[in-house]
Amino acid sequence: MRIRKSWRNVILVILIILGFLYVNNSSVFTKEREGEPLLLAHRGIGQTFPMEGIESDTCTASRIYIPEHAFLENTIPSMKAAFDAGADIVELDIKPTKDGQFAVFHDWTLECRTNAHGSVKDYTMEQLKNIDIGYGYTADQGATYPFRGKGVGLMPSLSEVLAAFPDGEFLIHIKSQDAGEGELLAAYLAQLPEERLNRLTVYGDDAPIGELKSRLPALRVMSMDSLKSCLISYIGAGWSGYMPSVCRNTQLHIPEKYAPYLWGWPDKFLNRMDRINTRVILVAGDGGWSEGFDTAEDLKRLPKNYSGGIWTNRVDVIAPELTIKK
Repeated sequence: MRIRKSWRNVILVILIILGFLYVNNSSVFTKEREGEPLLLAHRGIGQTFPMEGIESDTCTASRIYIPEHAFLENTIPSMKAAFDAGADIVELDIKPTKDGQFAVFHDWTLECRTNAHGSVKDYTMEQLKNIDIGYGYTADQGATYPFRGKGVGLMPSLSEVLAAFPDGEFLIHIKSQDAGEGELLAAYLAQLPEERLNRLTVYGDDAPIGELKSRLPALRVMSMDSLKSCLISYIGAGWSGYMPSVCRNTQLHIPEKYAPYLWGWPDKFLNRMDRINTRVILVAGDGGWSEGFDTAEDLKRLPKNYSGGIWTNRVDVIAPELTIKK
């Protein structure tokens, strides 16, 4: 009899714990969030391409879909089009130039997209203005090049982008593992007023982001290390409602494949992150190659009434769809 009573007590304790976990982490008991999803436009509006078989050195400009618009990624016209379409944030990539500026460009080398060779750091910003960044784009394996000759002068500096969109919100990607680039960017950003810095987030590899954060501690940043540290700590303690300090004032890019396993996903999780000034961006698939929510079909996979951030390569396509759904 004593053994049976002991087992009943154990079962009761387990049921109480499970009940607490459910109530404390279920969105069922959470006030419904209001507002539309936050739209993050990856590289503005650019030409898209099949994701199958992509590797780190794949020249994506040589495999684009048949163009549906005239915009090239990481340019001021593409960013303006993204904001006009409904983007809340535009993501862009930066690389240091030979004369100590930051050019807005994605690739490690220039050969894929442009008519130049080498890397951005081999050129001054003035020289980069003479490069045709539309030179290498083709949708038919090189039979035609629809943007050749149209990309001269379109590679902007970071300064030009910020001047063109003084109230725009940006996610800046440091495309390097060099801590020195974090130091260089910190020196540049330190000259900006606080209200401008509040509309900027920077992400990239651990070394440059660590250097940047040490010099500008109030700036919102994200690296793989900060992302992992937050999520591991949250998985360990978030069930209780406790928010780890490593999750504060950062940004989380959560692949949709793993998001449902987070305590309180979606509404309670988003509310918790809102309270500690952390932005959540949902990335399509497993997040391996910047997959985005780019079609009306993709949007059907979002949680009901989702109001967190969405990573997209086609804000011009999904923003109208979200308007229709309202």
